[in-house]
Amino acid sequence: MPDKDTTPMSELTPREIVSALDKYIVGQNDAKRAVAIAMRNRWRRAQLDSAMRNEVTPKNILMIGPTGVGKTEIARRLATLANAPFVKVEATRFTEVGYVGRDVEQIIRDLADAAVKMFREQAKARVQNRAEEAAEDRILELLLPKRRGPGYPVELSDSPTGESDTRSKLRRQLRAGELDDREIEIELHPNQSVDIMAPPGMEEMGQQLRQMFQSMGSGKPQVRKLAIKAARPLLMEEEASKLLNDDEIRAEAIDACEQHGIVFIDEIDKVAKRGDTGGGEVSREGVQRDLLPLVEGSTVSTKYGVVKTDHILFVASGAFHVARPSDLIPELQGRFPIRVELQALSQADFRRILSEPDNALTRQYVALMGTEGVSLEFTDDAIDRLAEVAYQVNERQENIGARRLHTVLERLVETIAYEAPDRSGDSIRIDAAYVDGQLGQLVGDEDLSRYIL
Repeated sequence: MPDKDTTPMSELTPREIVSALDKYIVGQNDAKRAVAIAMRNRWRRAQLDSAMRNEVTPKNILMIGPTGVGKTEIARRLATLANAPFVKVEATRFTEVGYVGRDVEQIIRDLADAAVKMFREQAKARVQNRAEEAAEDRILELLLPKRRGPGYPVELSDSPTGESDTRSKLRRQLRAGELDDREIEIELHPNQSVDIMAPPGMEEMGQQLRQMFQSMGSGKPQVRKLAIKAARPLLMEEEASKLLNDDEIRAEAIDACEQHGIVFIDEIDKVAKRGDTGGGEVSREGVQRDLLPLVEGSTVSTKYGVVKTDHILFVASGAFHVARPSDLIPELQGRFPIRVELQALSQADFRRILSEPDNALTRQYVALMGTEGVSLEFTDDAIDRLAEVAYQVNERQENIGARRLHTVLERLVETIAYEAPDRSGDSIRIDAAYVDGQLGQLVGDEDLSRYIL
């Protein structure tokens, strides 16, 4: 039998992944297919025996395309689909060691943090019922009358049967929320974990300092007087923490980082060396050379342990308006074998963006105005006209892709949004004539559209 990796991974097929992305992102099928295949390959690799699994390395992806066409949105949706550690970073936040900026190894530390958080939440979900019962028992102990000492007459409530009946009655009331406003005095043991920000490369020393400060903690409980409604989640959190095995969570998180981690590096074109400019070129090329060991495969020390990056999937993206992919250092280019070019959005794409996705902007505005009691409706000809306006402004001014729709729509509904609290119960129909009335002058005047749209 092959030694299979049992770390949780998404079992969606490439077709299902593309369908899931289609709900939120219009077009860009090549990019969706590349990402879907890469995610499925992570699952396929997990099914191999350990010897072959170590030989299969991920095929990193470089997405190339103008701003506002869906590169970052693909990353956002990928994070929700991938049942695996995922982190998105901006390449511009990092600089070569010795310059002002973050060390690139912080990317892997952020990935480890995301993995530990993910596995901790999963572990808490598994013990939630036990934690709820334990928290209930602690509350009931505080609510039940104290047993009388020797010399006092025995009452019915002091008998085991009477106490059991009282406890059952209180438990029913507690679960029904009838006791939420009653105040109780609880003891909470403070979390003894201490976060030490160790300098890069000295995480082991930071771990030792954390352990030292934890051992110095007295562990003296804090006494707080709270309503049961406020005390219950605190007690549940404490009881859940008692049931968790931190060492096991960390070990699982490190393994998930190494075997299934996904890193999305945005704006990678901003650290490409441009032949016709000077200034920060040394720092930019230094960032690439610092990224290279991570992408090739190296070890990074984190506060949870050492993470090997050999099998982490890297997805990079950039507009490459000024620089070109060939301006990246050759070694880094070779580590991103899959190149996907995203297309600029057409007027038809804008129309689909406004009407098809589950989170379409028009639906968002309808929902927002609905909270004020205003019924908002966008007609088909209004959506056509909005798409045309956004496309025209992009053609005349800087092409910022779908982000132009945010600007245009915000301007369109500005008056409605301002007057909505005074128009509760009204029905407002936005058609092409309304769009022209609100935006016609701005679109026609190039100087105005440059600064407002």
